[in-house]
Amino acid sequence: MSTFTINALAGLALLLAATGLFFFATTRGTLIVRGLAGGRRSSESHVYPIYSRMGLIKLVDFQPIISAILLFQYHRLVSKIVAGLGSTNLKRKQVLITSCAFGNVIPRTVEAALGSGAEKVVIADIIRNELTHARGKLDAQYGRRIEYVEEDATAMHLEEGFADANIIFFLLHELPHDLKVKTLSEAGRMLAPGGKLYLGEFHKPAPFVLKCLSWSYFKVFEPLGLALWDSHDPVAILQEMGGWTVERQTFFFGNFQIVTATRH
Repeated sequence: MSTFTINALAGLALLLAATGLFFFATTRGTLIVRGLAGGRRSSESHVYPIYSRMGLIKLVDFQPIISAILLFQYHRLVSKIVAGLGSTNLKRKQVLITSCAFGNVIPRTVEAALGSGAEKVVIADIIRNELTHARGKLDAQYGRRIEYVEEDATAMHLEEGFADANIIFFLLHELPHDLKVKTLSEAGRMLAPGGKLYLGEFHKPAPFVLKCLSWSYFKVFEPLGLALWDSHDPVAILQEMGGWTVERQTFFFGNFQIVTATRH
């Protein structure tokens, strides 16, 4: 093996290690430090700094990075939601996006909702910086057709049943388990009868090797996400709540899921 190859492999290993350390420090690592420090807990205590500090938000919200994190399935997952919105008559109705997400999911779903006739899209997030960042992606094109509200997904103050579609994209895996259930309950409470919830999330993969790799990823970076595999499967939670018709489509050997649930 040549010196160049050895140096290239060493450089790649160093880059991967540095990347892993960065994401650990700005996700689970911060929560560990917060727990050891004690102090008063708030509704934002579970939020990673990567989602709350504007500098980190701008650093990480780069489409190739986000696509790589989701094993280059990001476009397929968003396209499934966009197709659902595009096939729905939303004329003079309202759409809710519960929690901001990185990448182009918000611009694409906003475009699809308004293209289907929606009168307004409401974007709700507990972190003001996330709303500011989302506004920067949308204001020039959509202006007043978008409303930004600082709201907790687990306890919304918006009018009950005001929305005919609600999009939640990769939020549940970050929440403490009791808040997963509360978020799904609130998602239903915000929907009018016949309204649809579009939920993008991780899922338990079928191949053994991928399952081991996913398990390792969650254990290191997102330990709260493993519950989606069994005890807090969103489909099971919605079905147990009652009042939903639920469909699930999985992607990339079962590693990801899009849940489409219709409110009765």
